[in-house]
Amino acid sequence: MEKIELEYVWKDRKRTLFGLPLSFTVYRLTEDRLLVQSGILNLNEEEIRLYRIMDITLKRSLGQRIFNLGTIHCCSSDKTSPEFDIKSIKNPIEVKEMLSRMIEEERDKKKISGREYMGAFGNEEEEENR
Repeated sequence: MEKIELEYVWKDRKRTLFGLPLSFTVYRLTEDRLLVQSGILNLNEEEIRLYRIMDITLKRSLGQRIFNLGTIHCCSSDKTSPEFDIKSIKNPIEVKEMLSRMIEEERDKKKISGREYMGAFGNEEEEENR
């Protein structure tokens, strides 16, 4: 079986003490999805499609700002990961801006309106009241 190589737009590890990548959590970003791999013996990999991410927020503590780190909090319409964090990564402002741009591009490509990814469709009672 042939191994498939993905091209990553961005890749980083969760940083710990003094901004060093001493954890077993790896974040990878492709053109259309975010992959979060964690664990050392038992690996767990989550895949979040970019068009499902609804909101992103950057959080930076004083310690994180000193080492140019930050945590990006994401809210998504994904059933298995409705909220998740991209924790303690380098250059968080640039990553957040890149992620935001890629999310919008992916929504445009798939022609997804705000109603579809916000989960507003299917609520007929609200529609009747308008």
